[in-house]
Amino acid sequence: MANSPTDADDAAGLETARLLLDIKAVNFRPEEPYKFTAGWASPVYIDCRWVISFPEARQRIMQLAGEKLQREIGFDAIDAVAGGETAGIPYAAWIAEAQAKPMLYVRKKPKGFGRNAQIEGHFDDGERVLLVEDLTTDGGSKVTFIEALRTAGATVTDIFVVFFYGVFPGAEATMKDLGVNLHYLATWQHVLQAAEQGQDFSAEAIDGVRAFLDDPTGWSQAHGGKGDD
Repeated sequence: MANSPTDADDAAGLETARLLLDIKAVNFRPEEPYKFTAGWASPVYIDCRWVISFPEARQRIMQLAGEKLQREIGFDAIDAVAGGETAGIPYAAWIAEAQAKPMLYVRKKPKGFGRNAQIEGHFDDGERVLLVEDLTTDGGSKVTFIEALRTAGATVTDIFVVFFYGVFPGAEATMKDLGVNLHYLATWQHVLQAAEQGQDFSAEAIDGVRAFLDDPTGWSQAHGGKGDD
């Protein structure tokens, strides 16, 4: 389940989008679509891992993240912060450090034996753990991390990502099935708005991305990716 955006959320999303554009973490390429692991074709790609190399953008994005999480969850309701291998680990570390919380990280596959084979770091049974990742498309990749944390004894009700694609079907249903709330800063709608304002890409590229956002599944299917069927 994703929270309904507020004016503060939209302002944070637009600022995050501007920062991501400024550090060249965003690419518009409608003429040569990207193909994601989940099967979707997309004219846009974002690399939130790029943020680790830009201290000013990183610090501001994490400040916005902290404000967002305090509004929507409250850090008193979080006992530990867990990063998903690998892109979620630096974000989890920054949030944990800023809020003086214990940090964990979750492997994609178990290493070793026992219930904590996928978890690095210490926590007690029942503790409330916030899962952190860099981004999500349809939410499917989060299942492994949540199941690993819960199997190890953690209580997981919330996920935070810097960027939520917000266009592909399935994310809302996946979050509901997992019983978690999705918190995020920016979506492609924020990026498109910021890119138009800043004229970061050609009019043709922006029009191509707008066509994708108007019908993402149809656009994906028409460009060699999966669609509605």
